[in-house]
Amino acid sequence: MDLILARHAETVFNAAARMQGNSAHTPLTRTGIAQAEAMGAALRDVLGDAPDRDFWVSPSGRTQQTAAIVSEHLGVPFFDWQQDTRLLEIDVGQWEGRYYADIVADLGEHIVCPDRRLFRVPPPGGEWFPEIAARLTDWLAGLDMTRPLLVISHGITARVLRGILVGGQDWQGVPVAADAPQGTVFHIRDGAETMLHVGSGVQGVRAA
Repeated sequence: MDLILARHAETVFNAAARMQGNSAHTPLTRTGIAQAEAMGAALRDVLGDAPDRDFWVSPSGRTQQTAAIVSEHLGVPFFDWQQDTRLLEIDVGQWEGRYYADIVADLGEHIVCPDRRLFRVPPPGGEWFPEIAARLTDWLAGLDMTRPLLVISHGITARVLRGILVGGQDWQGVPVAADAPQGTVFHIRDGAETMLHVGSGVQGVRAA
């Protein structure tokens, strides 16, 4: 497998520390647009013009906005991107749209592990890490492994996907890769990963 994987750039919800989940439309900030521009420029340096890759993106507005900017750098029509709901972010259920601080105040406990930067408790009415791993495994099973890929997804989803492909520390029964700043681009090839570009954004589940 030859896969280049990135998460979307910073959104208005990221900047405000609000929960996004898998369905909220949360547009990019000016900082996010700059991050997407940097991602596109870095990928152009590596891949050149109109690279022969299969392009995949989550149907979320924030990933598509990021992909549109990256596409311009690569000389690839935005309409070449294939969308798949299995690349969406974790479903946070009843937490969607709420401020992190309000959720913590209601629960009386921190919902994010400070060391791993992952949810410590399942979102009510949402999904959990084994379910994310299951849908990503199903997506991988349908790919043509002879084709190189470029994928833009989300924070937690990308960490689970990297964990499946290159390994990671166990979290709730699922291998989850280490965190990285928002805007970072990974190249995964034959079970190993390298960073093609280190982003300038924040780390952790708040930037999911």
